Amino acid sequence: MSKVSISVTRTSNPKPRPDEKNLVFGKTYTDHMFIMDYDAGQGWHDARVIPYQNISLDPAAKVFHYGQTIFEGLKAYRTDDNRVVLFRPDQNWQRLNRSNERLSIPAVDPEVAAEALRTLIDVDREWVPSEPGTSLYIRPYVIATEPALGVSPSLKYMFMIIMSPVGAYYSEGLNPVPIHVESEYVRAVKGGVGNAKTAGNYAASLKAQEGASALGYSQVLWLDGVHRKYIEEVGSMNVFFKINGTVITPELNGSILDGITRKSVLQLLRSWDIPVEERAISIDELVEAHKNGTLEEAFGTGTAAVISPVGALHYAGEKLVINNNKTGELSSRVYDTITGIQRTDLPDPFGWVIEV
Repeated sequence: MSKVSISVTRTSNPKPRPDEKNLVFGKTYTDHMFIMDYDAGQGWHDARVIPYQNISLDPAAKVFHYGQTIFEGLKAYRTDDNRVVLFRPDQNWQRLNRSNERLSIPAVDPEVAAEALRTLIDVDREWVPSEPGTSLYIRPYVIATEPALGVSPSLKYMFMIIMSPVGAYYSEGLNPVPIHVESEYVRAVKGGVGNAKTAGNYAASLKAQEGASALGYSQVLWLDGVHRKYIEEVGSMNVFFKINGTVITPELNGSILDGITRKSVLQLLRSWDIPVEERAISIDELVEAHKNGTLEEAFGTGTAAVISPVGALHYAGEKLVINNNKTGELSSRVYDTITGIQRTDLPDPFGWVIEV
């Protein structure tokens, strides 16, 4: 039994479907969106699916001035037998509320969020693409809407979900990317908001990303903000290193995002009896492993790419090539397994996939 009544208003002017063979990430949106309002003293209310449209906000809405906003990202997949499935959505709702807590935003009932998404997907089910490698990207988010300029938590919010059909992340195969190790800017520190999916984290990363791009590198590898030597994340992804047969990833220390793909990779590796360590790892340790030949593979993990192999690291003026700039065997195995489970092409021993 649903905990919420969701009204549905269908569009009278449906959009033409985009060409599934030429989808671009985050440029096309489905016919409908979900909105639910919050008012202090009333709680969350007025859950509704409406035609995709602009929203109207007061110029003094707190989201514009104090950045009180959080978001999530997940995907829906169309299976070969024409079902629509989600990958671990319960983890997204849990993390959404952890981000809410850190930003002083009222929690959203996970069952209500799940029902909202099911309703929205059902209305826009035909938008879930079927071409190999494609999916429907889902963006739930919360913004503070109270029109007040005092620095305090908002008394009004909107929880929204929009969706976008997206193409295969790798148009030409699973190719390694070069990474620049950032030594000037920092992403977050323990006690900050580095472990929340909030807009400010991403805004703060743009300057370093611009610098990396100017040097010819695809992503930024962040170091910790205190010692400037411990590995944190790659761009918007968690990061893994295979050193002398052991897979090492930075431990969750309060400034690193608790990635759902990260969590899935760890569970998968342990099920394969591959040695795994979650611990602090310094850039000096990586450089030494590269010098002595024990740095075998590196890859990032995230919703968009699932696995993004790292072919080289640029640090202190040197380029450290990893695995001859080729995708490693383990990276490929993890990618093939997780994407196979996501699309139900492989068995799901973990119960990760939920049908909508």
